[in-house]
Amino acid sequence: MKHARTDEMAPDTPDLPQTNPDHGLTTAEAAARLERFGPNTLNEQHKSLLSRLFGYFWGPIPWLIELAAVLSLVLGDWADFGVILSMLLVNAGVGFFEENKADNAIALLKQKLAPMARVKRDGQWRELPAEGLVPGDIVRLEIGNIVPADLRLTRGAWLSVDEAALTGESLPVDKTPGDTAYSGAVVKLGEMEGEVTATGMQTYFGRTAALVQSADHPSHFQQAVMRIGNFLIITALALVALILVVSLLRQNPVLEAVQFALILTVAAIPVALPTVLSVTMAVGAERLARMKAIVSRLVSIEEMAGVDVLCSDKTGTLTLNELTVETPHPADGVSGRDLLRAAALACNTEAPDAIDAAVLTAARAGDGLEAYERTGFTPFDPVSKRTETKASKAGEDWRFSKGAPQVILDLVQPAPALRKDVEAEVDRLAAQGFRTIGVAQARGADGWTFLGLIPIFDPPRPDAADTIARAEAMGVTVKMITGDHEAIARQIAGQLGLGQNMQPAGQLLEGDSATVAERVHSADGFARVLPEHKFRIVEVLQEAGHIVAMTGDGVNDAPALKRADAGIAVSGATDAARAAADLVLTDKGLSIITEAIAEARRIFERMTSYATFRIAETIRVLLFMTLTILVYNVYPVTAIMIVLLAVLNDFPIMMIAYDNVGVSERPVRWNMRLVITLASVLGVMGVIETFLLFWYVDSIAQLPADVIQTVIFLKLLVSGHMTLFVTRNPGWFWQRPWPALRLFATTEATQVIGTLIAVYGLFVTPIGWSVALLVWAYCLAWLPVEGALAMFVRRLLRRGSVPDEGS
Repeated sequence: MKHARTDEMAPDTPDLPQTNPDHGLTTAEAAARLERFGPNTLNEQHKSLLSRLFGYFWGPIPWLIELAAVLSLVLGDWADFGVILSMLLVNAGVGFFEENKADNAIALLKQKLAPMARVKRDGQWRELPAEGLVPGDIVRLEIGNIVPADLRLTRGAWLSVDEAALTGESLPVDKTPGDTAYSGAVVKLGEMEGEVTATGMQTYFGRTAALVQSADHPSHFQQAVMRIGNFLIITALALVALILVVSLLRQNPVLEAVQFALILTVAAIPVALPTVLSVTMAVGAERLARMKAIVSRLVSIEEMAGVDVLCSDKTGTLTLNELTVETPHPADGVSGRDLLRAAALACNTEAPDAIDAAVLTAARAGDGLEAYERTGFTPFDPVSKRTETKASKAGEDWRFSKGAPQVILDLVQPAPALRKDVEAEVDRLAAQGFRTIGVAQARGADGWTFLGLIPIFDPPRPDAADTIARAEAMGVTVKMITGDHEAIARQIAGQLGLGQNMQPAGQLLEGDSATVAERVHSADGFARVLPEHKFRIVEVLQEAGHIVAMTGDGVNDAPALKRADAGIAVSGATDAARAAADLVLTDKGLSIITEAIAEARRIFERMTSYATFRIAETIRVLLFMTLTILVYNVYPVTAIMIVLLAVLNDFPIMMIAYDNVGVSERPVRWNMRLVITLASVLGVMGVIETFLLFWYVDSIAQLPADVIQTVIFLKLLVSGHMTLFVTRNPGWFWQRPWPALRLFATTEATQVIGTLIAVYGLFVTPIGWSVALLVWAYCLAWLPVEGALAMFVRRLLRRGSVPDEGS
């Protein structure tokens, strides 16, 4: 039923004298207040262009790339400088796009404000731009108007306003004098005047926009990249510094030592790290787009992989946002068909509201409506709380009425026993989550007869229950969020297979932090929720260590969508919700959410595989170089060999984005302890392998120094690429999922190219096929050892471990 309510969301009003409603403000008063309170617009917090540009080039990964560019300049390597500079600019471009997300959300919220308003100034009604409204202005509202500011309604009988986009309530809300009409709501019925109590960012609508602005926070992906970057910076600089110090103490040629250190640093710096991970996510985003899910923030894909709580808005997300008539409850001696026909005759057929539309749809299956000729109609209003239609059939007069059950009972004046039974039935249906309307009819001069009750509800989406079941099977807890009463939430939850612990958000979020966290964690859902409640619920769950996804479709959902680790705007969402979200569904239904989570987990496995491989390779090359220089006082490879290794490594790692990987049964997130430990162990193992080979060819085989350098170059290349097969599979490298064809083919192709370079001596001293094949055999012999070691480390660290929350 439509209903009046207590306006618990009204903002604090400024301490101003009450305006004379017959005269309004004077032009001078309005100008003074505009100066004091500012325009009736949403403030947008912009950084200066210079500070924004500077921000794109500041941080661990930009520092790495910038250092690589400087070193390339020092060496006079213009080709490398151009490539590295281009990479830096591309990353800056991505950053610029991401930073504009919040501004876009605010801009779309701003578009919802009414551009013009009917205002009384100097005793005259005028059409003025809404941005010029000030507290104290007298404004007139009519059907179809968007409320231009928060107003305290003063004159007129009543208004029916649609606040669905603000509060999530599925039915229009009735307002009477003394109530507040909120900026951004739409007038459905009635005409009233009101006094402006708040404008701009002080309105309820403005506070929603402020929450969107405050919701920006670094993703787990961004934190992980920073930690990887920090680790590699410290490792590279420490080992290179050690090489330089030892070389200088040994009085080696300074220029040669510095040049080698610079080349080694350039090779060790993972300039492609952000690019490779971004490409991996972009490929996944393209796949999601084919599933009718548009990714608007790439890093959200990685967040989706770790989501363990899904907060789902009820109205329009879990439900269809279309009122439906449940099984009618006719009075004794009345058929369900007669009850529906009478209710349909009491509807406004020309401009049906949500309840009228539901009743008319349900009554279409019956017949007999065409036999009645309507002769008059009285629409619903908050005073009478019912509709009434006068009609005639075969020359006989009829009256039909529907409305609040209590009002219909007062109209009929039934026997006390019947009234008691009907009221008990209304309470029972309300406890089940149904709204009810009563129906009565009168024939000729006879009195009113009670025909029965019609329950109405907003039904679940057809795929919602299956989606929830699959999400929970994937380790994701689903919590319902709704602006409706908890009884309605329980009724829908029962149909969806959710728990029945639905708590009113206002009471739930009161108290100390520990108490609130426990309440939010134990609740299956939240009722009577306001936008600030949604925002706070997401925040509390995040503070407890959860990675949270939030679905929604309205303006009221935008702050929580922005705050969530993965905000999901469902099909038909408002522009503001889409702008604030990370994932926008373009097709009806929620099944795509679980598909997106599965795809995100695949992408996460690819990114983890690359990060582990890249760290291991950096440790392997740097640590081996350092040990060899310290122990033997020789450079085990030449500068050109280091460059060749870096170039040949780039080809297969770009193919990781297309690799075949398994889907984890549980949420996944960056465990930097596992990634760095596994990479370090594999890196050290690679150093041992390579150092043993170096010792053999130098001390036992006593090969020439330049031949030894080529042997070590080929070993580093072949075994490095084989390590990729170890890091990509949590089991044995020959088990499913097998490498994607393009990854396998590219990896083998680069190994063959490196072998041909070593065999025939392109840029290096040739070693011939016999030595090259022995190097291959040596690397293949170590491959199962590396695989077994990797499996041991994974099992050891994952046994009873907790994911690294700093990642």
